[in-house]
Amino acid sequence: MTITAAMVKELREKTGVGMMDCKKALTETKGDMEAAVDWLRAKGLSKAAKKADRVASEGLVGTVVRDNTGAVVEVNSETDFVARNEQFQDMVTAIAALGLKAGGDLKKLMAMDYPKKSMTVETYIKEMIATIGENMSLRRTASLKVDEGVIADYTHNKVKDGLGKIGVLVALESSGDKVKLSEFARQLAMHVAAANPLALVPEDIDPAAVEKERAIYQEQAQASGKPPEIIAKMVEGRLRKEFFQQTVLMQQVFVLDDKTSVKKALETAEKSVGAPIKVTGFVRFALGEGIEKKEDDFAAEVAAAAGGS
Repeated sequence: MTITAAMVKELREKTGVGMMDCKKALTETKGDMEAAVDWLRAKGLSKAAKKADRVASEGLVGTVVRDNTGAVVEVNSETDFVARNEQFQDMVTAIAALGLKAGGDLKKLMAMDYPKKSMTVETYIKEMIATIGENMSLRRTASLKVDEGVIADYTHNKVKDGLGKIGVLVALESSGDKVKLSEFARQLAMHVAAANPLALVPEDIDPAAVEKERAIYQEQAQASGKPPEIIAKMVEGRLRKEFFQQTVLMQQVFVLDDKTSVKKALETAEKSVGAPIKVTGFVRFALGEGIEKKEDDFAAEVAAAAGGS
């Protein structure tokens, strides 16, 4: 039987499931609409779709490092309770490991085969949604690699090795002592977790963010009544001493001693490892950052629960 676009559309409207899954369901059931609905329900896909509009801002960030490659992923759930679920934790760990081969490509990672399952990562997440009963999503991934040197990872608010609320990767290129280099890389990863730099060097910061700060400093400086050329110097000075020192990794105060800059700490580490060190990149994922969380009316929630009991 030919599966038409109209049939796929009808099934999608009934179940809220994606077009490809609807087409597969209709193919498997030879175009029987009701049987296709049951097929999707049996696979847990229909149930998953109903939960897809729920805000998932909890969950875990997972990191993994193997040889000279590191990967980080953020997998979200609706509640912190699910993040403490061992099955959910195992899933995040497995997805992070796959991230090593995905190279930071989210679509590629979603399409990869889930370990020991005859399904993709995307499909396995849908099955977990149906099993656990909460919306979940693989939100993002990133990866770092060096030819010679080390990749270090660090997780903050750790619930298990490689799993926490903040995940960091740091990439250092160097031919120096690997053990000492790894020690410094981990310290730097801890710094990134705490200080949350925006960029490695000033040139990497979003120009819009720089202009926003410049405008604020400009407005404040104009109140001084000084000549325009003096105001311009004041503004640029504050950008260097305040904004860049707070947001640029190499200019930040190293949190492990709270005295020297990261640049100075790196120079000291170079003497220890016996070779130059180059920070080639860093990644910091904080769980739920940028997700607009729904503010629930607690009284209404209690009333609704009471009414439904």
